Amino acid sequence: MGIYDLTATLNNGKDKKLSAYKGKVLLIVNTASKCGFTPQYEGLQKLYGQFHGQGFEVLAFPCDQFGHQEPGSDDDIKSFCDLNYGVEFPLFSKIDVNGANEHPLYKFLKDEKGGLLGDSIKWNFTKFLVDKSGKVVERYAPTTPPERIAPDIEKLLAK
Repeated sequence: MGIYDLTATLNNGKDKKLSAYKGKVLLIVNTASKCGFTPQYEGLQKLYGQFHGQGFEVLAFPCDQFGHQEPGSDDDIKSFCDLNYGVEFPLFSKIDVNGANEHPLYKFLKDEKGGLLGDSIKWNFTKFLVDKSGKVVERYAPTTPPERIAPDIEKLLAK
């Protein structure tokens, strides 16, 4: 099973087959609105603006598993992202990224690219870079600013 076999629910409640992103470079991020890393939304939007026309997508998956830093509803999250960061990339419904109720996408991502301290997601804004064929090529720590990922995105887009 690969990433393109999975489906996720968008922030508006509609299901989205991830096969719709076949042939694109993806940056998949678990996000939160009340986190010290929340300003990374700005950097993610900049990457999206810079590379979207070349076949790049940012997929944001809000998660409330770390310090209750995403307490709002899907509508609250969308409003926050629109108002504060002008987010244009896809926002998905709030999910779990660890544990018994983890979303199948995150099980796949973690199986493909384990972390330094074990496979589980340790905090908000862990980022996974996926190439055009659906292979997870890199996992970035929450502390990695989005702009530092730009050269890796450019390399994958050029392939």
